[in-house]
Amino acid sequence: MPAEPHLPGPCAALHPLHALAARRRLARALCAALLAAAALSPAQGQTGAAGRDGIEVGAQSRVSRLVSAEQLERDAAAQYRKLLAEAAAQQALGKDSHPQVQRLRRIAARIVLHASRFNPRAPQWKWEVNLIGSRQVNAFCMPGGKIAFFTGILDTLKLTDDEVATVMAHEVAHALREHGRERAAKSAIAQGVTLGASVLSQLLGYGDLGGLLAQTGAKFTMLSFSRGDETEADLVAMDLAARAGFDPRAGVKLWEKMTALGRNQPPQWMSTHPSHDTRIHEIRRNLGKVMPLYAQAIGRPVASLGPYRSNFGEPVR
Repeated sequence: MPAEPHLPGPCAALHPLHALAARRRLARALCAALLAAAALSPAQGQTGAAGRDGIEVGAQSRVSRLVSAEQLERDAAAQYRKLLAEAAAQQALGKDSHPQVQRLRRIAARIVLHASRFNPRAPQWKWEVNLIGSRQVNAFCMPGGKIAFFTGILDTLKLTDDEVATVMAHEVAHALREHGRERAAKSAIAQGVTLGASVLSQLLGYGDLGGLLAQTGAKFTMLSFSRGDETEADLVAMDLAARAGFDPRAGVKLWEKMTALGRNQPPQWMSTHPSHDTRIHEIRRNLGKVMPLYAQAIGRPVASLGPYRSNFGEPVR
């Protein structure tokens, strides 16, 4: 009987260039399927601004749902604990009795009351506020409401309470809008394309989806945000600060101070941010939406509000 012709099976070796091309095609196809699955899945927990007053924002990116919010928040909490432990070991962690720590926590308590407007899960977060002794002109809020200020931003910029509220509300806005979660998801996709079909197969359910994305999410918790994220955080911060009874015009003065500082040494947290002039323009353009909220919060008519006076430059009208 004549021998049957040999047919290459699924495990037959391919020319290296052909194999590489095949892997790339499969990676692209799986990545597209992954994005499609995210787009078609139910919008559970999707957050946007409630009501018609103040600042309204669109729905959050569906891609962010590729990373578990709960896992990302657990990873952020672990990073936060580590940071605080390191600061304490260097005697750089502000004590509960420190006047600046108490000041920051008073301001945060007022802002957090309005956080659920932009994220319904915010009331479940275990909010924390701490002060770290460092010359860095920096502050952040990790996913899950873990806030830290560095003494450098308070001392260098001589921030008023309204300006502290502007910075804090901006960082809180990143957490509420889950910008870190979205970046983690996009980074996971990008890494998947780089690593090839085997990782993307796991992403599609043939492996440990939760474990893979949790590791990726933890890695990217503290990455810089995009300029679009920064602009959105500025606007959400105006809304939060105004509702909490802090003058949203303080944002103009904050960025004027940042401009003066930036002539000599740009702050670390400004590396990917929009220009100062752009931010000031956007704040001024949106003041009409939030000044009524501020007036209502402090129990005064808008027409009776005087200019915002800081400890730097001219008043803001």
